[in-house]
Amino acid sequence: MEISDEQRADLIERALQARQSAYAPYSAYAVGAALLTSSGRVFTGANVENAAYPVSICAERVAVFKAVTEAERRFSAIAIATDNGGSPCGSCRQVLSEFGLETQVLMVDKNGTVVRRMSVGELLPAAFRPSDLA
Repeated sequence: MEISDEQRADLIERALQARQSAYAPYSAYAVGAALLTSSGRVFTGANVENAAYPVSICAERVAVFKAVTEAERRFSAIAIATDNGGSPCGSCRQVLSEFGLETQVLMVDKNGTVVRRMSVGELLPAAFRPSDLA
C-alpha cells in the first residue's frame, strides 16, 4: 500500500524519536520503529537488550506487538531508524509477514534519510505464512 509523503515523513520522525528510547547497552545499536496501521494509527517501538541476549527484543516487534494488542492487524508501512539504515532481522521479517507481505518498509539512517524501501514480501521471499499450516 502506498503512503503519502506526509505519512512517510511522520513515520520517519516518529521512528527517529523512538530510537532515543532504545536500551542498547551491549550492542550500542539503537533502533526505533514506527508502524502505520491501515486505520491510520501509529505504534512505535525501540529495541530493548538484556544481559541474557536471547531475551532481547527488536524495535520492529515491539511496535507490531503493541499494535496487535490494540486489535490492529493490518499494516500499511513501517519506518525503521538505525545509525546506518540497517535492515530488519529475520525474526522481525517473519513477524511482519504474519500480517501481510504488502507492508512497505522504510529503512532510514540517523539523519532520517531513506536508505532502502521495499515491501515485507521483498524482504522475505518465500515467507512461511499461515496458509502453509493448512
